[in-house]
Amino acid sequence: MLGDYATTSPFARNIGWLTRGEQCWLHEKRVAIGGMGGVGGRHLLTLVRLGVGKFHIADFDTFERVNFNRQAGASRTTIGRKKVDVLAKLARDINPEVCIDSFSEGITKDTVSAFLQNVDLYIDGLDFFAVDARRLVFEQCAKRGIPAITAAPIGMGASVLTFMPGGMTFEQYFRLQGHSEEEQLVRFLVGLSPRMLQRKYLVDPSAVDLPNHRGPSTVMACELCAGIVGVETMKILLGRGKVIAVPH
Repeated sequence: MLGDYATTSPFARNIGWLTRGEQCWLHEKRVAIGGMGGVGGRHLLTLVRLGVGKFHIADFDTFERVNFNRQAGASRTTIGRKKVDVLAKLARDINPEVCIDSFSEGITKDTVSAFLQNVDLYIDGLDFFAVDARRLVFEQCAKRGIPAITAAPIGMGASVLTFMPGGMTFEQYFRLQGHSEEEQLVRFLVGLSPRMLQRKYLVDPSAVDLPNHRGPSTVMACELCAGIVGVETMKILLGRGKVIAVPH
């Protein structure tokens, strides 16, 4: 029965890089994605095409014109619509059988428990400036033994950090506790990009404004994040290959 699903599903062309058994296994896995913006929406659509069958997605925001340069789902027809609703529809257009639970209020102390319930993996797609929500969800992942990935689109590249159960935690790596919001943002950025390679081609530094929560972005970086996270997801969920976790 499962073999038939793998062969006849819309994702049968994955087989060869995946076994039939692995394709069926992905169909039963549940992934939580925080944020449906620049990277989160692309993570969802990438993993749906990979064949992952169950998702929890969270975002309180709606689409705006400023999102057009990089965000999956952002278009003239979706302005003002909730990101979780738009992305869920796009995902179901790819796979009508996909199971998606949406958290339109975002990740809060009241929702984080349900958001992480029975998930096999958490993927961070929260806005760069969402410090409190990010710290909350990574703390809960560590407590619950849930692998967690953060992929940051930086400049025209990607920075990916994987946190595995029993290993170094988000807080141990970034050391944000006890610092001001601006200091936390700086530490988060330096932790993502210690060598700051993107500075070499930043042509207008005035576009970076941490106190006012503004910064430049590119679609290329978001696409790279989704591709790398897709590979990391496959490795973690299927137990294939060595997962290089933080502090690397």
